[in-house]
Formats: sequence, C-alpha cells, structure tokens
Amino acid sequence: MSTDATVLAIAVPTAVVGAASFGLASAIQHRVTKQVPRVRTLNPRMLLALVRKPIWVLSILTVIVGLSLQVVALAFGPLVLVQPLLVTSVLFGAAFAAWMAHRKMDLVLALGGLACVGGLSAFLVLARPSGHSSDFTGAPVLPLALALGLLVLVSLVASWLVPGEAGVIGMAVATGVFYGVTAGLIKVVAGQVRSGGVVEPFQHWTLYAVCVIGPMGFLLSQQTFQRGRLISPSLAVITTVDPLVAAAIGVSWLGETLESSPAILTGELVAVVVIVVGIVVLTRRGEQLRRALDRSDGGSEEPTWG
Repeated sequence: MSTDATVLAIAVPTAVVGAASFGLASAIQHRVTKQVPRVRTLNPRMLLALVRKPIWVLSILTVIVGLSLQVVALAFGPLVLVQPLLVTSVLFGAAFAAWMAHRKMDLVLALGGLACVGGLSAFLVLARPSGHSSDFTGAPVLPLALALGLLVLVSLVASWLVPGEAGVIGMAVATGVFYGVTAGLIKVVAGQVRSGGVVEPFQHWTLYAVCVIGPMGFLLSQQTFQRGRLISPSLAVITTVDPLVAAAIGVSWLGETLESSPAILTGELVAVVVIVVGIVVLTRRGEQLRRALDRSDGGSEEPTWG
C-alpha cells in the first residue's frame, strides 16, 4: 500500500470517528448540564454537581477516546487534512442531540453549522500552517495575550447583557479562546518535555498557565451548554474559534507560517466571511427556535433540535 493510501486508510476514518466521539460527548454534556443547578459564570461548583452524573462521566471518557483518535490521525496524516475532518464534530453533535431529543435536525441550523465547518476547513487548507517549532520565538507575547484577554472579557460581558442564544454565542467565543490558547501552550509544554524531560515544564510558566486556562475553558463550555437551548450555535462557534486562536498563537509566538500570496489571502478572506455568515445564521435561527420552544413548552430546558 502506498504512503498516500495509508494516510487515507488510517488518518481519514480515525479522524472521522474521533469527530463523532467529540460530537457525542458534546451532545451528552449539553443534555446533562440542564439537570444541575445554574451557578455564576466560571463557578466550579457546577463540576461537583456534574461529576455525580454517571452519563456525564461517560462523556468525559468519550472525549478521551476522541483525543486518542486525534493523536493517531495526526500521526498518519497532515494537519490540513485531519483538522477539517475533526471539526465535523459540529455536525455529529447536532445529529446526536436531535436523536437524543427524538426530533429531526433543523435544516437551517445544519446549513449554518456546515458553513462554519466548510469555512474553517477552507481557511486551513489555504493557509497551510507550517513550521514545527514548539519554542517561543522571542517575539512579544503581550500584544496577542492582551487582544485575546480583551476578546474574552468583551464576549463574557456580552453574554451577561444579551439574552437568549445571542448571549450564548458570547460564552462560546470565550470558550473557544480558552481552548485555542490551551492548545497552543500545550504544544510548548510538549516541546519542553521532549527537550528536557518530564521535569522541565515545571520550571516554566506555560505549564501553570495550561493548568489554569484549560480547566477554565472546560468549565465555561459546560456552562455554555447549560445555558443554550440548542447545541449547534455554541458548538459551531467553539469549534471554529479554537483552531483559529491556536493558529494565531502558532504564528505570533511560535514562528509558524501561513500562506500569504494575494490569491491565498483573498481565499482566506472569503473563508472567514463564510464562517461569519454561518455564525450569524446559527444565532438568528437558534433564537427563533428558542422562542418557539419557549412558547410551546412553557420554557422547559429539555434539549431539542441540534
């Protein structure tokens, strides 16, 4: 079997099954978070309630399976092939959520999710991130860190001020930023382990940042799922923002490069527009369905269409 055939035979199905695992975990968490009391944003008491739910614990194991499959897929296939396949977890999550609620998927939500997946996939394929450095290049860390921190702050404030699914989008953006920063810093920590052994990361701030930012992102994701009546808008935004932030960290902090010819930049801009359109569609349709559901069931928090 040729090398290309090996990539297709191993990387592709492994990535797809990994995406399905992530989607299933998200659908389970979206449903179970409705069964525990609401708390203030980033209050860890929510996790204490969730850990008592066996099905929620099972969803964490499903995430671990997905991560393991992602590692295998990346070992056999390039990032520009594997990452677009992994973001199909948005569609899997919507499908599983609809199945669990015994409802059909909403076509408009499916199209909005597909726009996010397609736009992100096109962006990654065109940009073709390259460079395998896991060390800081010496470029200033503060500018991007401040920009991302401001984005999180604005997103969370918007989530507090804006009701309905539009507010959920704010929480999802903040979650995606946390996840993207965690992914970028984990790459640095992995490089430190390779170069200096398992003790090396404990001598640098990056490991401690991961231990704070990673759990914050996970907790915020659970609160995002709890607040949103629908899974598609929040999951699509999280899954889209995450790799875009990670790519920004790779370029700004780790010296990775993106394709930047005029034609490629034009294509990347079109891809970003498609992503934005997808998010707008998800937000507007999500709010329409949320209001319809509130009228039909008196505001019940039962999960519904993807």
